[in-house]
Amino acid sequence: MNFKLTLVLPALLLSAGMYAQGNYFDIAKNMEIFANAYREVNHSYVDALDPSQVMRRGMDAMLEGLDPFTNYISETDIESYRIQVDGKYNGLGATGERVGDYVVLVEIIENSPAHKAGLKVGDALISIDGQSAKGRTEQEVQDFLRGYPGTKTELLVRRPGAAKDIKISLERGEVIIPNVPHSGLVADGIGYVNLTTFTENAGQNVADALTKLKQKNPGLKGMILDLRDNGGGLLNEAVNLVNVFVPKGELVASTRGKVPEWDLNLRTQHSPTDKDIPVVVLMNKMSASASEVTAGALQDLDRAVVMGQKSYGKGLVQNTKELGYNARIKLTTAKYYIPSGRCIQSVRYKDGQPVDIPEAERAPFKTRNGRTVLDGGGIKPDVVLPHDTAHGAWKALLDQNIVFDYVTQYVQKHEKIDSIEVFEFKDFDDFAAFVQTKNFDYQTHSEQKLTELRKIAEQENWPLDAEIKALEAKIKQEKKGEMLRQKEQILHEIEQEIVGRYYFHRGKVRKNLVNDPEIKEAVKLLNDPTRYQSILKGM
Repeated sequence: MNFKLTLVLPALLLSAGMYAQGNYFDIAKNMEIFANAYREVNHSYVDALDPSQVMRRGMDAMLEGLDPFTNYISETDIESYRIQVDGKYNGLGATGERVGDYVVLVEIIENSPAHKAGLKVGDALISIDGQSAKGRTEQEVQDFLRGYPGTKTELLVRRPGAAKDIKISLERGEVIIPNVPHSGLVADGIGYVNLTTFTENAGQNVADALTKLKQKNPGLKGMILDLRDNGGGLLNEAVNLVNVFVPKGELVASTRGKVPEWDLNLRTQHSPTDKDIPVVVLMNKMSASASEVTAGALQDLDRAVVMGQKSYGKGLVQNTKELGYNARIKLTTAKYYIPSGRCIQSVRYKDGQPVDIPEAERAPFKTRNGRTVLDGGGIKPDVVLPHDTAHGAWKALLDQNIVFDYVTQYVQKHEKIDSIEVFEFKDFDDFAAFVQTKNFDYQTHSEQKLTELRKIAEQENWPLDAEIKALEAKIKQEKKGEMLRQKEQILHEIEQEIVGRYYFHRGKVRKNLVNDPEIKEAVKLLNDPTRYQSILKGM
């Protein structure tokens, strides 16, 4: 059924009759009040208003109190929505971020129109088709760049190191973002497949990658499925992915919502690609939705060992409904449950992010082999690994684009680099000298709290200024050595960024495998069949 935003009350009452028996009058009354208020605001407010923006704010406010995943998709948001669903869109194949007065390109998709036209990461967009891009937001620039396939656009870009601005003409076309950017061997007999998103054909692409790995390596004895930072996508592709490893007819997920007729039991439909090969699924806190269905189902069926950090905790099903005028609403209509019967949905949020739920408050369920697993708040891995996240100087260097700017300068001086696996970046002193030219500084969490303490102490007339100054001086002294203490992590970030400039996203994935501690742990487990089986048996 299509939901249409309309002021035609008979149609509204018909819809209300299906889902809200007994609420006819309240729905009709409130819709009429809203329509009258909307009309009066647009007609009588002292300043000129954009009716679309007023409606957008109203829609966002209405949906904000429901859950973070129920969203209004306006006509201008459709391209972004298409990318999430099918992994392809019509455009240039580049993304940018506002840096200073201009939007700067931060990623270019391999073989996209942007790549073929010679655009480079670090290019600032000065004008588009003769219109100045100064002061424009990322969204405004994206709107400028939209157009039909085959149409052309003229860009003026400012490239670091270039003597003058460069004119670039390119033709818009279809951009395809691969959901399996890399697969291959990571150790003797151990295969690896990286899935970045559950767009169309995700399950088949993983199956094809596994088949090729087995053909090239007949003695393949284990596989790592990398779902880290995979925010999900199409639920049916999660079912197809589980089907790569389990037989036909297995229940992968069920959905239950307000409308019983919409409830579904989702089962595997085909013969598996390999139902016996040992599998380790890697995940982290950004693995969500379809990633969690995949990892959770394989865990519940005792078909794979899940390794990494606890996942995001999104167990909600969204359906997209037409609203007319090419606008849509992405609406939560059900919760999904995986084979053990548990729902992994986090029920608590703060600032749109899930809040950790203590294990004592999570209900226990059993896997096929009788292992205890918990509902709510995401999937807990069978093997929990520490995760080194950016913090302090490391995080500040990334947030302030200093690593990005350094790599842009590095690329200007190096026409090419060694192969992905061979290349290394070790010149920390050169980077440190570059940082000095940027007047680099940052505020630690401790410094922020001391600033708050000073304000409170002043309000309450507590003489703590000398003590607070002493603490601030001590923190400042410790900060001087923090960048050096985080040397290895910073070098890794620089190395990844450099490789990405020459070999795109697939290069970053491949390079990261060289020194990835989580990959090493997964390989270690797959090389120890006794430990692998004992985990699945709950021993």
